[in-house]
Amino acid sequence: MTAVVLGAGSWGTAFAKILADSGRNVVLWARRPGIADMIREKGRNPDYLPDLKLPESVTATTDPRDALRAADLVAIAVPSQTLRSNLAAWAGALAPDSTLISLMKGIELGSSKRMSEVIVEAAGVSADRVAVVSGPNLAGEIALEQPAATVVAGIDSDRTTIVQRALITRYLRPYTNDDVIGCELGGAVKNVIALAYGMAISLGLGSNTRATLITRGLAETARLGTALGADPRTFSGLAGLGDLVATCVSPLSRNRTFGEHLGRGETLEQAQAATRQTAEGVKSCRAIRHLAQRQGVEMPITEQVERVCHQGADPRVALTALMSREIRKPE
Repeated sequence: MTAVVLGAGSWGTAFAKILADSGRNVVLWARRPGIADMIREKGRNPDYLPDLKLPESVTATTDPRDALRAADLVAIAVPSQTLRSNLAAWAGALAPDSTLISLMKGIELGSSKRMSEVIVEAAGVSADRVAVVSGPNLAGEIALEQPAATVVAGIDSDRTTIVQRALITRYLRPYTNDDVIGCELGGAVKNVIALAYGMAISLGLGSNTRATLITRGLAETARLGTALGADPRTFSGLAGLGDLVATCVSPLSRNRTFGEHLGRGETLEQAQAATRQTAEGVKSCRAIRHLAQRQGVEMPITEQVERVCHQGADPRVALTALMSREIRKPE
């Protein structure tokens, strides 16, 4: 059976490998012809994970419509803020009853909607056709086949089981969950917290500060998730704490790396030019902040990250603002 991965960035490429290693034929859609050609001819993605030799059952194309018509599993790994426009162009080519897998970790600007909600709207599909994959899954480590686990979340247990079985390999252990809200929020907010973590590193701050950012970041994620109907237990699992820790502590994390550039006093434009990859937390922090405001939920770390990214605040000043907040009752 054929699976399609829409998006040939680091995670899309690594996910194509997972599906192939689990026994699928995989078509990887790349926006740029040069990348698609290299994957077809050499089995390598020169711009993302260049050292990874993809299985022979992975091919590539720049035409998503031909690939989509034969695919029962469609994994989507495009930047979160381009999802709606991309799906509007692709929706008509989706095979009937195909399962759509969201690999994106962000919140849409303007609508403040989670990625699964955007997929339902933009593709015109029912929510039970969508599954979310989230967890501590750094693409570079997956490419090296280092042991990891992930979560497949969805409201249709039969579909989540199908996706789970399609991801079982000797190096990846997938678990299922029905808490789509919690899994998606954990994946989106952790990018914002990782930006703050990266700033702390560049400011020369130590383990106490870093541990505080992780634990208080998890607390504000859980507050927002609970307000939106998520299961609080989700945030202590792979899609919550697990993903947050991996994204904060690993130098492979693009959000942490982006935060390090900001912590050194670089502008948003300078940091973007230096990293050359999408740091989802930079845009998502605004959408998450708006979502929290609508729910009446305080998210102080997210608020200060937004100030640094979009209002030009000095990271040291942002940290001072966090530490000088009024003391509240214990949680």
